[in-house]
Amino acid sequence: MVSKIWVILVGAFAVYSVCVYVFCDRHNNEGIPNDTVKAGWTLWQQKNCQSCHQLYGLGGYLGPDLTNDYSAVGKGPLYMAAFISHGTARMPDFNLNATQTEQLISFLAWVDKSGSSKVSATAVHWSGTYKPEDDQ
Repeated sequence: MVSKIWVILVGAFAVYSVCVYVFCDRHNNEGIPNDTVKAGWTLWQQKNCQSCHQLYGLGGYLGPDLTNDYSAVGKGPLYMAAFISHGTARMPDFNLNATQTEQLISFLAWVDKSGSSKVSATAVHWSGTYKPEDDQ
């Protein structure tokens, strides 16, 4: 009896494995970053953007969460380019060229498509961490 169960389990595992390998590439590949997005991601890391900005509510709190700024009403790529290209009183001008600005915006557009982040100000702790709303 035990050997029959093992045969069934091994057979089910084999069928599942074949299905995973045969059908895994048939999904939409929009989530895979292209070279421009990867270059923007590298810039994000090199310029230490996460020390002031958040993605999905994680990062610094000096600047805004940029997870969904690309698709936000009244914002978008031109709005973002203005801040990235010239800085503000609180954000330094990193002297990025047009290509680097485009790469960083492409990265933020890719992040925008991947999900959403709505961290309320009441969820942010003075230490820079936050608690999800349902845990408060």
